[in-house]
Amino acid sequence: MSAMFWKAVFAFVALPGTVAFIVPLTVFVPRGPLALDRSGLVLVLLGVTLLLSTVREFYVAGRGTLAPWSPPDELVTTGLYSLSRNPMYVAVVLVLLGWSALFHSAALLIYAVAIAAAFHLRVVLGEEPWLAQTHRSSWLRYSAQVPRWFGSGNNGRGVTP
Repeated sequence: MSAMFWKAVFAFVALPGTVAFIVPLTVFVPRGPLALDRSGLVLVLLGVTLLLSTVREFYVAGRGTLAPWSPPDELVTTGLYSLSRNPMYVAVVLVLLGWSALFHSAALLIYAVAIAAAFHLRVVLGEEPWLAQTHRSSWLRYSAQVPRWFGSGNNGRGVTP
């Protein structure tokens, strides 16, 4: 296995792994008898599936990792990135909302909302300006066609950066 593969695994564990799994399951899980809500498990599984898909796109299409210290060489616009400019962050928030529902935890819900707000600020203040500077015209075309999160934005047009 290549060095890039191990960098991608490390980045996954260090970043979304910590935010979506280690912190919620060690800091916020209630102690004692649990009354689990299975609907939360659906959100967790959906979020994990989306998260793994986005990490794969970064590795395969972008030839890089999700880590800021080893970013993709190419602007990733395929897969879920053709529907949202930030599906990885959406996936992490889905996982956190799933934990909140699964464990009936208001503290986990507050954590999920705080993380979502932090992601938004990171995207707007850090990532998008860096992407605009790094990928210039490709970023401008992509960001004009694909919404920041999910929803309308590309009106069904394909992405051709």
